[in-house]
Amino acid sequence: MADYLSIEGMTQGLEGKVKQDLKFKTGNFVWKVKFNVPLDPKTVNNVNLYVTTEGLSPLKTAIRYNSLENMIEIEPLEPYAQDETYILNLTTNVTSLGGKALKEAQQLRFKI
Repeated sequence: MADYLSIEGMTQGLEGKVKQDLKFKTGNFVWKVKFNVPLDPKTVNNVNLYVTTEGLSPLKTAIRYNSLENMIEIEPLEPYAQDETYILNLTTNVTSLGGKALKEAQQLRFKI
């Protein structure tokens, strides 16, 4: 299987956790972020999770939280541009139902 998503960098410690399972190239790649605890749905939003270009211009996205699987989906509302570097950002404002925040913000740099 070809890699259609080029991972350019990530927060230290994420190396073994990012997997690619793409069957065809698309400009509307949906990120799926799985957590090991239930999240506070009020903290799952476009302020606490977002995608920007390398120049920090925000990309319009839809954020969905699947509480049965503890998974967040981040879907672009506009296609990713070819050969543009993007950054997926998860801030420490994302918290568990018990109020516990991520220990540090997470970033993943990628290119479609």
